Amino acid sequence: MTTDLTLHQRRRDPTAEELEGIPWLKVLKPDEYARAAGQVRVGDAMPGDHVCRMGRPVTYWFGVVEGLLKMSSDNEQGQTMTFSGLPPGGWFGEGTVLKRETYRYNVSALRKSVVAGLPVDSFHWLLDHSIGFNRFVMNQLNERLAQFIAAREIDRMHNPDLRVARSLAALFNPVLFPGVGDVLRITQQELAYLVGLSRQRVNEALTALEAQGTIRVEYGGLRILRLEALRSSAFARGSALPET
Repeated sequence: MTTDLTLHQRRRDPTAEELEGIPWLKVLKPDEYARAAGQVRVGDAMPGDHVCRMGRPVTYWFGVVEGLLKMSSDNEQGQTMTFSGLPPGGWFGEGTVLKRETYRYNVSALRKSVVAGLPVDSFHWLLDHSIGFNRFVMNQLNERLAQFIAAREIDRMHNPDLRVARSLAALFNPVLFPGVGDVLRITQQELAYLVGLSRQRVNEALTALEAQGTIRVEYGGLRILRLEALRSSAFARGSALPET
């Protein structure tokens, strides 16, 4: 693959399997599906590739078919603030697409990923013609609001174990990231990037969570065992998690 081309220049038609992994296509009527699926393009993003850049005009509504992306912004001091990880099944930026604004964040690939995009005009056509699509977008916006409120809470947490637990819970959100299921394919270093802690500290937190029976560390990822326990703010190092 030629990697000196931009992600936009490397775009291609999706395979049938990749289309199957796009959740909102399933809520469309046959004619809506045919029109939308014909407009979707995918790109193979390399680690570090930018999908969106702050200040650039919106062109697509993007989603993750496979891999892992990071949504973040940089302040004037050059410090990076991570808003969210974006695992498979996650579509993002609908608010920006709705208002046809410039991006207020950066989205980049943490690992080799497949990213899908629906052109802005096609997004608005679906809004004008599809009740199912409207419901999907409204659910996304509602869930996204709750996600960012939770992210603000996480930023203020001083307990590293709790930061890791709540950040993991956000990545297992079945509405925003339906492609994750029960197993999240993520390395400890990738999770450290998203949480803002060292890999060693993340490892300690995962060990504590596994000892509590909340997660199980597996080869190449993490299996969720008790999602509500991860979401609970009652978790503290050395204390018991609430029963679910």
